[in-house]
Amino acid sequence: MEASDSTKCFEFCFMSHWENVICIKQGISVIKKKQQDVVRFLEANKIEFEEVDITMSEEQRQWMYKNVPPEKKPTQGNPLPPQIFNGDRYCGDYDSFFESKESNTVFSFLGLKPRLASKAEP
Repeated sequence: MEASDSTKCFEFCFMSHWENVICIKQGISVIKKKQQDVVRFLEANKIEFEEVDITMSEEQRQWMYKNVPPEKKPTQGNPLPPQIFNGDRYCGDYDSFFESKESNTVFSFLGLKPRLASKAEP
């Protein structure tokens, strides 16, 4: 069953903790804040989504790594969460999401039709 444009389900590949012992807590809190920013926007705009914790599933982690386009992958290591997908379609990373919010194009970024402001009845 396919959802309408306004209720499409988005998957966000999130990481709740690091596997690399060398990483510091500050890096974790930056990722967490980015994840929370995406979630707050989606909830505020009543957009259905699914959070995917890639630390809990090797299969999900590998899927994310495989489906991030080569031009968005870092020269070393793997792409960091949050990575945003609309089904199998890659939307972008947090920086792209933030830029789309700033330029008022986030619905297009997510592959949704822009919402019109509702008018009050006279």
